[in-house]
Amino acid sequence: MNMKILVVGGGGREHAIAWRLSQDSCKPTLFCAPGNAGTVGVAQTVPISAEDVPALVAWAKVNRPDLTVIGPEVPLCLGITDAFNAEGLRVFGPCQAGARMEGSKLFSKDVMTAAGVPTARSFGFTNETEAIDALDQFDLPVVIKADGLAAGKGVVIAQTRTEAVEAINSMLVEAIFGKAGAEVLIEDFLEGEEASILALVDGEHTVILPSSQDHKRIFDNDQGPNTGGMGAYSPAPVVTEDLIPYIKEQIILPVVRELKKRGIVYKGVLYAGLMIGKKGINVLEFNARFGDPETEAVLPRIAGDLIPALQACIDGNLHDGLIQVRPEAAATIVMAAGGYPGTYKKGDEIKGLEAAAKVKGATVFHAGTSLKDGKVVTAGGRVLAVTALGTDLKSAVACAYDAAKLITFTGAQYRNDIAQRAFNR
Repeated sequence: MNMKILVVGGGGREHAIAWRLSQDSCKPTLFCAPGNAGTVGVAQTVPISAEDVPALVAWAKVNRPDLTVIGPEVPLCLGITDAFNAEGLRVFGPCQAGARMEGSKLFSKDVMTAAGVPTARSFGFTNETEAIDALDQFDLPVVIKADGLAAGKGVVIAQTRTEAVEAINSMLVEAIFGKAGAEVLIEDFLEGEEASILALVDGEHTVILPSSQDHKRIFDNDQGPNTGGMGAYSPAPVVTEDLIPYIKEQIILPVVRELKKRGIVYKGVLYAGLMIGKKGINVLEFNARFGDPETEAVLPRIAGDLIPALQACIDGNLHDGLIQVRPEAAATIVMAAGGYPGTYKKGDEIKGLEAAAKVKGATVFHAGTSLKDGKVVTAGGRVLAVTALGTDLKSAVACAYDAAKLITFTGAQYRNDIAQRAFNR
């Protein structure tokens, strides 16, 4: 019997997930909702928004997928897993209560504190005056965060008190993030090097996937505003082999146990954004799903079958033997629209995709693309995630850039220093 899998989402992460699942030995029939111009190569398009939970449930009730994999955080925070489970459908992704690890930074901090997980000192505020007064208790730079989901843009590292006050005002008074910024966190700034850890979790056990590092700022040398991520590479040398057991035993599992104490059985991906520095390892944040663009760099490094590991997370019998890691390194370059992360144009034709796909070792994942009159056009801020495998990180990066240089669209921009931190070590 052919297995049917629904992947929910339409970005680079979802293209990478669908692409990776398509390589499993059971050769599943894949569906992607809403998908993009790239997912059509591996999955049938379901024209339903990832955030339209009732419509997705209605589709799934009729089509009965054997497994549904949720990509983005918004449907998870809206309770899509609970809604699917209520219909007897198997779904990979945490329940709504578990997704609060990403949906509320205050909840996440509370869990971390109770679990004894190392993280920066922080306080939450709904009142602008109280928040501004509290700045006196913090050194500069200081971190201001919106409590809720803000598409990766709700964090401000304020270098001056004036910047901190502006950030507090913009969130609490001007409500630039709407409800997501109705409460803010003021947090100690941590120095060091960031790394991303994606952990598979079955409610009790965890398997740590290969480490990666994201590049948040739009321009080279970490300049310019924050984005959803401009590239990634795996492995991240800052995560040395001896740190993996520590991350598993002191960060991931304590959180899983603390959530269980609260009646929340966490199943899916628990993504820890880490700061590794002189003060050891601290957790910057948790996310409740595969990272983007980290997924595009991590999943190509997984050998063998992936579906059994996702099934084991649902069934509660996850173990290390289910995940095999390839020795190659991977690098991902995000090609973004001109003007991103501010206002940008959509509908520009993308050329050179076929040529890039022929570069040995490279794969082009579509993020913000769509089909128009038979042509692939831009449809988002982050347009493509060009990924390559190599025998080492240098060759992976070189290959990814070789492929990216063959792709053109009006205003295309990308960073030229992906993995530079690793090379500078």
